[in-house]
Amino acid sequence: MEFNVRRLAADAGTFLSRAVQFTEEKFGQAEKTELDAHLETLLSRAESTKHWTEKIMKQTEVLLQPNPNVRVEEFLYEMLDKKVPMRANNHELLGECMIDSGHEFGPGTAHGSALIKCGETEKLLGSAEKELIQSSAINFLTPFRNFIEGDFKTILKERKLLQNKRLDLDAAKNRLKKARVADARSAELNSSPPLGEEYVAHFSYMLSFLHVRWLKLWAEEVQQAETELRIAQSEFDRQAEITRLLLEGISSTHAHHLRCLNDFVDAQAAYYAQCYRYMVNLQKQLGSFPSTFSNNNQQAGSSSASISVPTAQPAASLPVPPPSQASPALNELRSTSGTRKARVLYDYDAASSSELSLLADEVITVSSVPGMDTDWLMGQRGNQKGKVPFTYLELLN
Repeated sequence: MEFNVRRLAADAGTFLSRAVQFTEEKFGQAEKTELDAHLETLLSRAESTKHWTEKIMKQTEVLLQPNPNVRVEEFLYEMLDKKVPMRANNHELLGECMIDSGHEFGPGTAHGSALIKCGETEKLLGSAEKELIQSSAINFLTPFRNFIEGDFKTILKERKLLQNKRLDLDAAKNRLKKARVADARSAELNSSPPLGEEYVAHFSYMLSFLHVRWLKLWAEEVQQAETELRIAQSEFDRQAEITRLLLEGISSTHAHHLRCLNDFVDAQAAYYAQCYRYMVNLQKQLGSFPSTFSNNNQQAGSSSASISVPTAQPAASLPVPPPSQASPALNELRSTSGTRKARVLYDYDAASSSELSLLADEVITVSSVPGMDTDWLMGQRGNQKGKVPFTYLELLN
């Protein structure tokens, strides 16, 4: 019990000494030992690493799970150390809805069969998304979280300990400075009584003598203060070295995060490639339906840029009808400068926003524009307008 009381008293004295030193530094009444530039650079680098690691981790969680309510629920399950219940994602829910509606309309109908095929593909997309989330959580988010909750907390702990050791060092320097000043002042005073006179007759001398004794108490502190300063300096240097070694480990953390980043990119590339294969396969399946049930999303493609895989043949391999069939009709259209109906012979995907995508067997309105290339006409479908290759058309009477 006696040891505990003494330890508590010593800790309280140390805490008070640090508080006084910190307050005097804030008010500019005490000197402060500055850390070396290399250590300051390492501390700044660690703070920057922690800041951006947290931001990247949070934004990745938002990317993988856009629903904030689900993220909060998963966080609570993680805090309670319970397994997160399995739930269908948006792709899987859409797939189930499409499959149910396809069975309702009838699997034997074109619409019902197409809905079932789309629903099955959406469920495959949902499974691929779950694999991406799981892979990203293990290979990308977990290492980032381990750094924030493990390595960086250790760095914070050692940095706080370094700050305390720095306050102890500066307090020891301050005590030594005061002790030396007191020792110098006591040396200037004469502690010997005047000759031939009594002590009682010299009350002022008694006061001076007591003052000298008080100053000598400070003088006796010089040696002890120097010893405490050497100990404080040694502990500060040792803690600074420990902190420096931990901070230099940030380079290894960066290298590890780089490997995690490569794993995340690989997982995304595999996910998007898998989704692309699923969608291409779905396009092939839907392409087997009659043209009346073909896709109708070319309207958006002609008015705005879109990301798609071009399926049109190069211009050099476009089907070219014999001149005897193409020239009279085309010359007649150009000479009249009017419009004519034309039937589309082949599917055509617009290569730019100035062109119009075509579907086989549809009928559009075409006209000739002065100055346009001889292999192209101006096509119009409703409010959509753009260049179309003449070799893909059959002019109607």
